[in-house]
Amino acid sequence: MNILIVDDDVVDREHLIRTLNKANSDCHIVETESVDEGLAAFKAEKFDVVLLDYRMPKRDGIELLLELRGALVDHSVAIIMLSNSEESDLALECIKNGAQDFLLKSEVTSSRLRRAILQSQARFELERKLYKSYQEARELAEHDSLTGLTNRYSFEEALRLNITQQPRDDAKLALILFDLDNFKFINDSHGHDIGDLLLKQVSNRIYKCTRENELFSRVGGDEFSIILNHLKSIDNVTRVSQRILNCFDEPFNISGIEIKMAASIGIAIFPDNSVSANELLKYADIAMYRAKKLGRNQICYFETEMQNQFLEQYKIEANLVGALDRDEFILHYQPIVDTATSKITGFEALIRWNFQNTLHFPDSFIPIAESSRAIINIGRWVIAKAIYQISIWNLRNNKALSIAINLSSVQLADKTLINFIKSIIEKYQVPPALIEFELTETALLETSSQAIAVIESISQLGCHIALDDFGTGFSSVSHLQNFPINTVKIDKSLMLASNEPKTRALIDGLTAMLHSLGLNIVAEGIENEDNLRLCQQLNIQRTQGYFFSKPLSTRCIEKKYL
Repeated sequence: MNILIVDDDVVDREHLIRTLNKANSDCHIVETESVDEGLAAFKAEKFDVVLLDYRMPKRDGIELLLELRGALVDHSVAIIMLSNSEESDLALECIKNGAQDFLLKSEVTSSRLRRAILQSQARFELERKLYKSYQEARELAEHDSLTGLTNRYSFEEALRLNITQQPRDDAKLALILFDLDNFKFINDSHGHDIGDLLLKQVSNRIYKCTRENELFSRVGGDEFSIILNHLKSIDNVTRVSQRILNCFDEPFNISGIEIKMAASIGIAIFPDNSVSANELLKYADIAMYRAKKLGRNQICYFETEMQNQFLEQYKIEANLVGALDRDEFILHYQPIVDTATSKITGFEALIRWNFQNTLHFPDSFIPIAESSRAIINIGRWVIAKAIYQISIWNLRNNKALSIAINLSSVQLADKTLINFIKSIIEKYQVPPALIEFELTETALLETSSQAIAVIESISQLGCHIALDDFGTGFSSVSHLQNFPINTVKIDKSLMLASNEPKTRALIDGLTAMLHSLGLNIVAEGIENEDNLRLCQQLNIQRTQGYFFSKPLSTRCIEKKYL
């Protein structure tokens, strides 16, 4: 038996050692004289019993008792407190804080100590079993027995706790509530056993796509919830919700029965909708009901504005999928003009989406196309269409007009993009030098080896690279050094404010720097003669803007300029 003595009195320690040896010769005794020494000894080896003096300098025995009980609940160690004080309250305090027994030092004899050790060990073993039973009961009380997920009680406690601990800044909390569409039909048709197996498969599939900080619970029947906290925007809520719906894309196989399921999702946001846990739950439930009314397999936010935003985004994303097949995209072309001669030298291709008899501009759908990666195929269509069109115009008019095509940062991840561009150039026999790919500085912030390789390969094909929207946001001179850029396009926001002294000074400085680097310059947003005159004074080679022409359809370009 390994016994640890923690007592600052050397006389008392020696008395205990003699008594222990008399009671049990087969014991290994370690003696320490302070709480810190006792903790160090306990960490170094395993003990069966600790004899602990209540009153010691600096830190008393209760502190050691609390530390041992707080950190070592699973270790079979019995703790007996010792003291010279006969106060009954002291004995009770020691027992309440986790000691198995309390002995007066004046009453320690070999028989009493042996009996106290045996009783303390038995009492501790009983306490350990009770603790294990408590943990098992708690597991049953807090977790759903069918799926193993946290249950409604745990969910509601966690929701209240997360709300009270939410930081006092702009962070938000989202409550996602969803249930299975037409689950009652499954139970009625195939029986509750099949229904239970389906619930287990659903929870397993969704659990695999949740993150560690996303509390996933079964709150009853076929109803589930997820709590998301510390959110800076609701974008992540939409992504998580879409991940849930995606889990239902593949049918479930239950005992040889293939079952196709869907879910309706309701979302409420703290503090936007409410600061009350109960109200938040009620609002998420209302939103889930609305989702079912919208046609099931839907995501619905409680707040009208959020819901409208989501519906608009979802509608755009859903309809982008077949837009190419339905031939809904068109290209408009804006002339790019030689500043000195005012002659057209080329065009910029700008995509438009003709959806439900409305012409949608890129700002309304390109970000969504990028997030869904639909931009890969849409971007290829733009490249092919623009290069084809410039080849036709040059052939018909015996000209060498250039074409500028916008590239998304997402397209730079397309490993076959270079081969595609090369094949289109060869197909339509357009000199690569007449093709200019425009990249925003946001795209150049993408420093992956794949993105850099694509940019360099485009340049190696003989095509030009233009840096778009220069002078705003992320503008960095390092991009001009690190990438094979031929042209820089000064953002239209600068030209529109060119009459302001600071902006004019900025334009002067930028153009001087770009000229010194030997780069071509295009000024966007030319809307009047003053803008044009400024470009002429600064020797900006090319210009474009409404002063010359807004973007026009193919037919209008041919009728007006070619």
